[in-house]
Amino acid sequence: MIAAADFKITKVKQSKLKDLSVENLPFGKYFTDHMLEVDYINGAWQTASIKPYQPLLLDPSLSVLHYGQSIFEGIKAYNDIDGKHINIFRPYENFKRFNISAAKMMMPQVPEEIFIDGMRALIDLDRAWIPKQADHSLYIRPFMFNADQMIGVKPGEHFKFLILLSPTGPYYANPMRISVEEKYVRAAKGGLGFAKTAANYAASLYAASEAQKNGYDQVLWTDEIEHKYVQECGTMNVFFIIGNTAITPGLEDGTILAGVTRNSLLVLLKEMGFTVEERALSIDEIIAAHKAGQLREAFGAGTAATISLIKELKYQDYVMKFDVSTWKTAPELKSRLEQIHIGAEPDTHGWLNQI
Repeated sequence: MIAAADFKITKVKQSKLKDLSVENLPFGKYFTDHMLEVDYINGAWQTASIKPYQPLLLDPSLSVLHYGQSIFEGIKAYNDIDGKHINIFRPYENFKRFNISAAKMMMPQVPEEIFIDGMRALIDLDRAWIPKQADHSLYIRPFMFNADQMIGVKPGEHFKFLILLSPTGPYYANPMRISVEEKYVRAAKGGLGFAKTAANYAASLYAASEAQKNGYDQVLWTDEIEHKYVQECGTMNVFFIIGNTAITPGLEDGTILAGVTRNSLLVLLKEMGFTVEERALSIDEIIAAHKAGQLREAFGAGTAATISLIKELKYQDYVMKFDVSTWKTAPELKSRLEQIHIGAEPDTHGWLNQI
């Protein structure tokens, strides 16, 4: 691990915090005083800079603007209950996934001393921005893009890696109404579904907009061939509690993201006594379980949202409505995660990286 002194650090003269409260902020709209920036040029990473948050000066021919060679991650940090430390939740898992995305997108691997140590130094510098309110956190956004100044479809040679920090509240404040998507496709086998690349999110916008016009919050994506097997719920992984079994779509087809929150919930669900299955799950099986009274709960899971309850799920003319006030599993999972985040429950799995 390298120290903050190993980065080129330029501090702001006066913090923006004097004019802003970090409580009750909308997701992803406000950013802290500083950011990390480093360039990859001629096959080597240059010296990383931590500098005042500022606009980037970009050439109009910048390759990423034309061809979308861009990846990112989402991580969260929390104030520890002891009032002395900061807990970053499972950043090494995001670091590994970031470089998996980089390999898929023909981008360079980011070394640990830039990704992890740079993140720690940046958070430590802007630690006053971490909200203390429940269900709030410091959202961490590492990202990388092709910074070649040319128009041409080819892997890049010049890349920029940055980390931004954003104090934030809950992404989905209320339980969701979800429509099962039968026409549009988020990802196909052999595609980019498992990579956290900008293209996946751009491809999701139209279908989500159409669902919102019909009164729904998001879509439940299905496979590209039969539109029967569920994949992700909006930008989240999805879980269904059927009887005493927790089921989430498997990763083997490469069409969904290997979520860090998803993985954490699989561990916690097993500890809570559930049978856990990662496998293909059809909408027909979900409907059959609902008709049989066995579909107990349905919820999305992701870093931004943590856990978001699904209060209504519509497939064609069949509508499944749930009384989420009676649910026990998803609320307990959310509570346990929150307690681990702030150090109120023992971190028996080594999930916290502490500053």
